[in-house]
Amino acid sequence: MKNRLLKLTLMIAFLGAVNTYAQTAVEYMNVFTAEYGKIQQDMWDYTSSVSHGKSARKVEKRRAELIQTSTAALNKAKSAKAYNGSTQFRDSVIEFLRINNIVLKEDYAKIVDMEAVSEESYDAMEAYMLARDRANDKLVQASEMVGREQKVFAGANNINLIVSEDALDKKMAVAGDVYRTYNEIYLIFFKSYKQELYLMDAINRKDINAIEQNRNALISAAKEGLKKLEGVKPYKNDKSMVEATKKLLEFYIDEATNETPKMADYFMVTENFDKVKKAFDEIPEKKRTQSDVNEFNKAVNDMNASVNTYNATNQSLNKKRSSLIDNWNNTAGKFTDTHVPKGK
Repeated sequence: MKNRLLKLTLMIAFLGAVNTYAQTAVEYMNVFTAEYGKIQQDMWDYTSSVSHGKSARKVEKRRAELIQTSTAALNKAKSAKAYNGSTQFRDSVIEFLRINNIVLKEDYAKIVDMEAVSEESYDAMEAYMLARDRANDKLVQASEMVGREQKVFAGANNINLIVSEDALDKKMAVAGDVYRTYNEIYLIFFKSYKQELYLMDAINRKDINAIEQNRNALISAAKEGLKKLEGVKPYKNDKSMVEATKKLLEFYIDEATNETPKMADYFMVTENFDKVKKAFDEIPEKKRTQSDVNEFNKAVNDMNASVNTYNATNQSLNKKRSSLIDNWNNTAGKFTDTHVPKGK
């Protein structure tokens, strides 16, 4: 009858020293798996914390601790002996831990730095998310390599591996699927969100040319985003983030198409008023004609009407924008909280 052993599922393996005296194949494998569970859980807690909203920089201490743990595991793995002359399984674990150390020391160090500037531009945000995906892909591929070598070792040593429903495996698989959808939608949202900030900056600077350029750019970005949303496959048919993003993009299009021109008009009316007032003030009071007074009064009336329109438009946009952004953030938070397993 074959020996039976639960399938090894590695994220980070904590390895006890492998003794040189006689061991069964199962005992040999058990040495590699004895304490990996706790460390695997710790790694999941770390990545889950970041995924659920904690800044990677704020949990830097935890990353440093994981580097130490992983390094100790790697050193112990290197000291392990072969089993019946074969080092293939051991070497796969060593390679996994080597890759894991590189990811923790190099990839995540860069990710921490990239996170700090990720919101400065769409390109920076896209690069940051891509870096996270690539780091996670490296770990997944390395883990799958160990799984393949374990099967080879088990087959060579008459061990029957029973595939277990490992809780962490399931959590990580689910989280990966959820965040692929989340990231796709987030980048669609962020491109227009960032472009609107450029428009708001131009308005604050009263730069008519910049307002026009960024207004058109926002319309283009939002329309492009709506088209991309049509191709998003909702996770478990949860369309909440898609719908929240759609509403926000539609707001951006309306804002840029219909409302921003009203605000731009205010700056042109203000510029005209300043010119009329300056010319009017330069005319001595006794020499002012009725035509001069009428022109000045008209400029005042236009200015007052423009101020009222500007204020009303600005207040309306601020209210709508705040509501839609709050809705987007709440929806996105609920989406991840609902679908991404928690750390424990």
